[in-house]
Parts: sequence; C-alpha cells; structure tokens
Amino acid sequence: MSLINIQNLTFSYEGSYDNIFENVSFQIDTDWKLGFIGRNGRGKTTFLNLLMGKYEYSGTISASVDFEYFPYKVRDDSQNTIDVLGEIYPDFVYWQLQREMSLLEVDEDVLYRPFSTLSKGEQTKVLLSILFLKENSFLLIDEPTNHLDMSGR
Repeated sequence: MSLINIQNLTFSYEGSYDNIFENVSFQIDTDWKLGFIGRNGRGKTTFLNLLMGKYEYSGTISASVDFEYFPYKVRDDSQNTIDVLGEIYPDFVYWQLQREMSLLEVDEDVLYRPFSTLSKGEQTKVLLSILFLKENSFLLIDEPTNHLDMSGR
C-alpha cells in the first residue's frame, strides 16, 4: 500500500480572485479505486494536473507512485493505431493489448487503420486499452466516457 498525501494544498489560477483549493489536506490509498465527481468547472481536472506537477501551488503533494494521465495526447493521428499506441507505451505486450481491446469490445482490425479514421469512441477505447496495461502506475483518468455511446459507457 502506498499513499498520496495532500497537505495544506492551496491553488488558484493566475489573475483569479478565488482559490480553487484552499488549505485542503487528505490522503489517498493507491489501492483504492475512486472517482471525483462534481459539476463542470469545480476543479476535478485541475486537481489531476496538480498531481501531475503541471501547476505551481502552495502546500505539499507527495506520492511514492508514478502517475499516468488519460486522455493521452496523440502526436500524429495519421499513423496506424498500433504505431500511436507504441509511442504511448513502447514495451506493450501484443496479446495483453488484444485482451484489453476484447474486454472493451474493440475489433483488432482498428490497430492497422490510421488513428484519425477511428470514431471518437474507438479512439477512446484503444487508448484506454493501452492505459490499462500500465500496471505499476496510479491511473488519473479524466472524463473517459466523453466520446462513448451509452452501451460503451
């Protein structure tokens, strides 16, 4: 078991009068599977970005785990999907990817099509498939169902 410790976290965007977080303290057990829910604009994505070290803040955030943020940025969507996934996770094992794709009900043939030709739902599912292979990271999954139809959610 590892912990993510947040102590006295205070953060606001530059030029803002209001803090997004003010003197917040808590711990997250990395064995937990949890979700932050709330209305748009309330700081959920900001918190994930703070964990990733993208913004300056006061207080402390400490963790003995690596974070993996989703959604991934795709550098070149004209590449075949298999190549896009290889850039994200060069050491993936093919049969494990096949297993994850099968669980998400994605046909293997999408791997050999340009990523840009996949529907937004297919893109999300193949990116989730590669994310789920990263077993030694704490997954920060931001709005994974945005482009999925009701059956895919």
